[in-house]
Amino acid sequence: MLIEKLKPFVEKYNEINQKLSSPEITKDIKQMTKLSREARSLEEIVNKAKEYEELLNNLEEAKMMLDDAEMSELAKEEIKEIEEKLPKLEEKIKLLLLPKDPNDDKNIFLEIRAGTGGDEAALFVGDLMKAYLRYADNKGWKVEIVSESKNDIGGYKEIILLIKGEGAYSRLKYEGGTHRVQRIPATESQGRIHTSAVTVAVMPEVDDVDIELDPKDIKIEVMRAGGAGGQHVNKTESAVRMTHIPTGITVSMQDERSQQRNKEKALQILKARVYEKLEKERLEKIGKERKSQVGSGDRSERIRTYNYPQNRITDHRIGLTLYRLEQIMNEGLFDEIIDPLIAHYQAEALKEAGL
Repeated sequence: MLIEKLKPFVEKYNEINQKLSSPEITKDIKQMTKLSREARSLEEIVNKAKEYEELLNNLEEAKMMLDDAEMSELAKEEIKEIEEKLPKLEEKIKLLLLPKDPNDDKNIFLEIRAGTGGDEAALFVGDLMKAYLRYADNKGWKVEIVSESKNDIGGYKEIILLIKGEGAYSRLKYEGGTHRVQRIPATESQGRIHTSAVTVAVMPEVDDVDIELDPKDIKIEVMRAGGAGGQHVNKTESAVRMTHIPTGITVSMQDERSQQRNKEKALQILKARVYEKLEKERLEKIGKERKSQVGSGDRSERIRTYNYPQNRITDHRIGLTLYRLEQIMNEGLFDEIIDPLIAHYQAEALKEAGL
């Protein structure tokens, strides 16, 4: 019975709140932050459990009144009303019973890199970035360009955005993978369609509660920045390369004039990349396939094709095709793809969980 499945969540929530009210916990800020997050993540399901239990109790009481001549009509109306509410509430509860992605409430680093296709791929990095910026604007999220590497024709070899806002990871985690674009380049005199690709990685922004890197495990090198910047670039060692020795993950940063600021940004991204790698290993250990973890930032899988001559956008994971590519890109209407993806993965998860 569904009510039995809800009990452990209610018990866990009460247990956490009991710990949070103890005087000892105020001395351990990291533990208090962790427990507070956990309690917040359980609030919705606990509230729905109370609502569900109340409805069931009201249903039982209404059924008991059916034998009362004066109350039977009123009881029938109440039973009908409750029986209409119950299935909808049960569906919501089933979704809440699915294992929650611990990163869903986090801000994200969105990393877009040019893949195969030369200049066309670099130009599409810029186009995709602008579409994501419009999407973020639609959602009321804040965006900061953390790092960018431009090419000579106005495209990007790589760009990293920090996107802050409610639900940023929970929605954009579906964007991780290879994005293929088919279009006629401006330089193509014969009108031939060119195919290129960019890769997208979506990494949650993490803090010391999520992951703490030992300073002894980080190698920091400073150097003179390259590219545009005039005399400052040539005279100041402001660029930073940071390597996490145990994993071999490296981050280079030279966007800021201040070496200290470049170090701060590099450490932010390094934490996110190490966290992503450790999460991947953890999921593999418990037997879950990487491809089933939407939002993993897995760049090997081709997830979407943008065909400009046919004004067509296709998401290969769910076989969704829309003939509104230009509008979706120009207005940042990614919800038209993300909403069906969420529905698909939720249905799969419900089936797997036997709910």
